[in-house]
Amino acid sequence: MRRLNLKNNWLETPYVVSYIFKMSERENILGRIREALKVAAPLPGSHGDTSVHTSAEPPTSHAREWLPSVGASVEEQFALFAKNAADLKADFQLFASREELKAALLKLRDAEKWSRIASHDGELTDFACKALGLPVTITDHGYDVQEMEKCDAGITECDALIAQTGGVVVTNRSAGGRALSVLPPHHVVIARREQLVADLPAAFAFLQQKYAPDYPSMISFITGPSRTGDIERILVLGAHGPKKLTVLCF
Repeated sequence: MRRLNLKNNWLETPYVVSYIFKMSERENILGRIREALKVAAPLPGSHGDTSVHTSAEPPTSHAREWLPSVGASVEEQFALFAKNAADLKADFQLFASREELKAALLKLRDAEKWSRIASHDGELTDFACKALGLPVTITDHGYDVQEMEKCDAGITECDALIAQTGGVVVTNRSAGGRALSVLPPHHVVIARREQLVADLPAAFAFLQQKYAPDYPSMISFITGPSRTGDIERILVLGAHGPKKLTVLCF
């Protein structure tokens, strides 16, 4: 049998082989996308169940079967939130009264030498801004970007605290827009004790009860200050947002 010598065949040139390989991979990727588009997307919170939930039971209720336990009592859940927040490099402080909250705010102001803060209209934020006695950039009705860049801290309210993750739930409605939790180097969240929820299913159920069907355009689950470990797996805080997160609850 005579062998076919392909040594000089143009198909063996690196450029052509590479081109054919790329075309093949491109077709594979596009093929997978076409197949995926044939499958209906699940409802938010259904965890892969494509059926429509018509019962009163929230679709996230079965998630508790595989999520970590959070404890039965409120005290246990606050202790878990404090532990998880500390693991996330966030500072959590629990107070018995507004006077204790005011003292903590003044201590932060003096320790970090704040000269200007940013905030939004709200019962708790109004109290905090009045207690601090500093110039304030309010974000509810438009603001000067240059003024925002000079602010040492962004003070916001929130929707909920999640014991299971040590995270804070904010929306553009509860936290004065998007900028306050992202731009200032220190994000200070003021919350009430009753805003603590046990776990993620409870947080999603709360958001649904509070906002559905008119959900906010931004819902964020904040777990600690901004961080990245992209470079040599070295943790750097404040790379893409606030370097500090403080949660003050009373």
